[in-house]
Amino acid sequence: MTYISFITFIKSIYEMNISKIDLNLLIYLDVLLREKNVTRAASQLNITQPAMSNGLKRLRSLFNDPILVRTSDGMVPTERARALSPAIRKILLELEEALQGEEEFNEQHSQRVFRIMASDYAASTLLPGLLRKVNRIAPNVIIDIMTPSDVNFHDVEAGKIDMAINRFDELPQSFHQKTIWRDGFSCLLSADNSVVTKFNLNSYLASKHVWVSKTGFGVGVGMDPKDVQKLGWVDEALARLGKKRNIKVFTRNYHVAMQLAYEDGLVATLPTKAAMLHKEDPNYTILKPPFEIPDIELKMIWSPLLHHDASHIWFRQLVIETANEQGK
Repeated sequence: MTYISFITFIKSIYEMNISKIDLNLLIYLDVLLREKNVTRAASQLNITQPAMSNGLKRLRSLFNDPILVRTSDGMVPTERARALSPAIRKILLELEEALQGEEEFNEQHSQRVFRIMASDYAASTLLPGLLRKVNRIAPNVIIDIMTPSDVNFHDVEAGKIDMAINRFDELPQSFHQKTIWRDGFSCLLSADNSVVTKFNLNSYLASKHVWVSKTGFGVGVGMDPKDVQKLGWVDEALARLGKKRNIKVFTRNYHVAMQLAYEDGLVATLPTKAAMLHKEDPNYTILKPPFEIPDIELKMIWSPLLHHDASHIWFRQLVIETANEQGK
């Protein structure tokens, strides 16, 4: 792009109503023009595909130009989009450099407090390894672990919470997100439970069960055993078979569910990584469920306000490293 065309572009931006321009759109445009694919661009920015599609729609409206057009060779930038690309890249690089400043994050000396909302499942499986890693390489960093009932989506969006780690059905489109791992299900039973020697669908249904789950945000409400759709993955999978289990206890705490499986002879059907916490304990037996249950995804989400923060980038990478070490 020539100097004159660059000045023309800057002038066109200022001729627009600058108060109505979401600067995130320039980031979206930069990635879209590099990837030439909405799905890949969304993945690059850790946002959903619908959020990126909505961003492209807004860009088309902002510049009164298609930006990307579909051809037999895939999505191709328009002439105006190609002219904009180097100017957008230059602006973003200079802005990022200005905002980052000269100091880099030094984990060995930092006393930063990271606030994490973690479900009981995440707290049981992921966080112990993460905390060991933090204590080893960042001894002065402080971790504040919060529960889903302590915060809401607005807290995350405003950057009051560094990240939320949970299983989410729906998320605001503005959030960044990263899948930490996928997990299947296992049944945790007392080793002396009589059904261990003949574990099938019939013996599973004849047993008494402990239900455990806690997803999303906000204060939990009481469970209705008749409301299968709100009971979650295990009971929905059974409902597709026309079956229903006998739930005797509802809990939101995985360790309580595990203890009930041992002391009261209940069957606890849990995400496998939670059940495997007792793989070395001779008091327990871990069995494969006698029916198919879809996998779940554990995700971390964070605010766009923190996305480029050096300390936050370091911490996100640490979470992913911990998850990778535990196996996906």
